[in-house]
Amino acid sequence: MTQELKRQVVEANQALKSSGLVALTWGNVSAIDRDSGLVAIKPSGVPYEELKPSNIVVVNLENDVIEGEFKPSSDTKTHLELYRNFSSIGAVVHTHSPSATAFSQAGKALACLGTTHADHFYGEVPLARALTAAELAQDYEHFTGVSIVECFEALGLDPVEMPAVLLRHHAPFTWGQNTVKAVENSIALEMCAQMALMSYQLNPELKPIPEHILKQHYQRKHGANAYYGQ
Repeated sequence: MTQELKRQVVEANQALKSSGLVALTWGNVSAIDRDSGLVAIKPSGVPYEELKPSNIVVVNLENDVIEGEFKPSSDTKTHLELYRNFSSIGAVVHTHSPSATAFSQAGKALACLGTTHADHFYGEVPLARALTAAELAQDYEHFTGVSIVECFEALGLDPVEMPAVLLRHHAPFTWGQNTVKAVENSIALEMCAQMALMSYQLNPELKPIPEHILKQHYQRKHGANAYYGQ
């Protein structure tokens, strides 16, 4: 199982590069096997083109390295906090994709302005709070995950309906049931953020999409009676 998981993680991390979501090594993908509780994640600082299953790191939910000679991603503790609290997810993606990161740096949630957004995210993509100085000093990456979980709890959000978050002063995280879906959600988030930036340039007073249109578009693709696709 870990060999298959590591293969999937290699392909997903390389997809970040080929899709244009990352520069240098500014991003990572992980995946979890829920039966064993083991997580495969990109090694820290290794270029995407050099990734292979043998250098993917496997850790447990307590962040003990189970397999691998490399150090896991510096964001590993954030991924683990999401897996511990969002039981429905199977993969996590972190990037610094430009448009989504612009919203994070500006301290603005990403409002749902149109149907493209509504097809992927049920409403506004939330903005998680900045970390305190004490949290940063104690365990930066762990408390990054804590801030995301707190945000979803405070807003009553379902991580299945909202598979993305923006971190204030930082960048986005997305997730999904598997690595393919998690990467797709990162691509969708970046495109929606890019379109939102252009839309606000054309109309700075733009309001979010009406609720009935939002619901229709999300439900036709993800609802109990979804009819989008084959």
